[in-house]
Amino acid sequence: MGAASIQQMADRVSGLMGERLRVAGSGLAAKMEKGGRMLPRPVREAGERLARAAMMAQNPRLIIQVDEAQVAEDYDTCLRHLLKVNIWDHRKGRVIGLTISILGILIVVAALAGGFAYWRGLL
Repeated sequence: MGAASIQQMADRVSGLMGERLRVAGSGLAAKMEKGGRMLPRPVREAGERLARAAMMAQNPRLIIQVDEAQVAEDYDTCLRHLLKVNIWDHRKGRVIGLTISILGILIVVAALAGGFAYWRGLL
């Protein structure tokens, strides 16, 4: 496994993160920093190791320190998870979460307004 194949693996995972999770950034390291919190811990750790290996692969002296078996395993872990992500379910979850947050805020504001009105003797 050479530097080019490690970089191709990182680019593929980066592309899937942009496509499936809508994470912006250039390169896997930037996308992991911005959107890593959307991934489960094992996948996030595998992605970070893959990004680190891709950076090490750019330097001829550091590429000999890269564990190729670990890189392949991390790539498979990231790929397996990202290919299972359903774009519509992800979007639907975000919309539902936003809606629940807004409704919760409205209920709290209405309760505070009612309590204030009762306290002032308006009710």
